[in-house]
Amino acid sequence: MDFLKDRRTIRKYQQRDIPADLLNDLLQMSFRASTVGNMQVYSVIVTRNDEKKAQLSPAHYNQPMVKDAPVVLTFCVDLRRFTKWCEQRNALPGYDNFEWFVTGAVDTLLAAQTFCVAAERAGLGICYLGTTTYNPQMIIDALKLPELVFPLTTVTVGWPAELPEQVDRLPLEGVVHEEFYHDYTEEDINHIYSYKESLPENLKFVLENNKETLAQVFTDIRYRKEDNEQMSKHLWETLKKQGF
Repeated sequence: MDFLKDRRTIRKYQQRDIPADLLNDLLQMSFRASTVGNMQVYSVIVTRNDEKKAQLSPAHYNQPMVKDAPVVLTFCVDLRRFTKWCEQRNALPGYDNFEWFVTGAVDTLLAAQTFCVAAERAGLGICYLGTTTYNPQMIIDALKLPELVFPLTTVTVGWPAELPEQVDRLPLEGVVHEEFYHDYTEEDINHIYSYKESLPENLKFVLENNKETLAQVFTDIRYRKEDNEQMSKHLWETLKKQGF
């Protein structure tokens, strides 16, 4: 399993297709992931068509890998399929609520991550797109998602055309808590983030953005409070429109 320690996100891909049998095999593996109540309340939309990828691209702020990757996978919370099964079997479903959206989100991300591990083990490269929940309605429209189906994450997949440097991660002691949650002291925070703050590329971010600290790059430039609140409002409204 050492390959997991060496993994890196791949955003540039060879112009080489992924055979359908390989992709389907990887998806079958991903569907062996843990799932609440063995219900598998998720669906995966496979996008290969260039025109369809172009339709999805604006929802992801036109990041190049959406059009360049041979395959784009949209992993969706799907309570519709299970609800329909219940209704057709004279059972009364009650899965159109926030609790079950969260349950579906857990199922969906477990399947997505299992796919990514399997794909990387097979020599493919992947990139998670966090933009999926920024513009969910655009994706819903492009993929014709009905009620009780909601896009949660998108993964671009292809044969790597780059070998980028690994990005930093927080040290183990910054994330793992023994027995109970140990709140962070000021000294702990300084220690945990010292390496990240010292990296040349991060020092450059601070300088280029005319900020005092790397934290300000995150709060003032990358993920601003007003943007977060607006996207949260939009996300909640779209969830309700989808029947949750």
